[in-house]
Amino acid sequence: MAFTFTDENVEKEIATGKPIIIDFWATWCGPCKAIAPIIDELAAEYEGQVLIGKYNCDEENDFASANRIMSIPALLFYKDGKKTDIRLVGAQSKAAIEEKIKELIAL
Repeated sequence: MAFTFTDENVEKEIATGKPIIIDFWATWCGPCKAIAPIIDELAAEYEGQVLIGKYNCDEENDFASANRIMSIPALLFYKDGKKTDIRLVGAQSKAAIEEKIKELIAL
């Protein structure tokens, strides 16, 4: 199951330095719903290696605004306490996301 990121906990989790993927989503977003099972699967498969979680843009918005999230779903990738250049926007296949996870781990 994917971790739940909030405005309260997101900076603390990033500061740990571990690899993190944040899926920005909303309940009304069809493509977000389409990739939700993939995000949960990958969170389980990479547990202990990468923290994969979801940030609900309807319930939270400070962190989304700070990261200029304009389209969802959007996945941002963090490592060593910093945002990386890796980013995915729009519905993605499991293979496409997994490729970026491997890229993140290799950084």
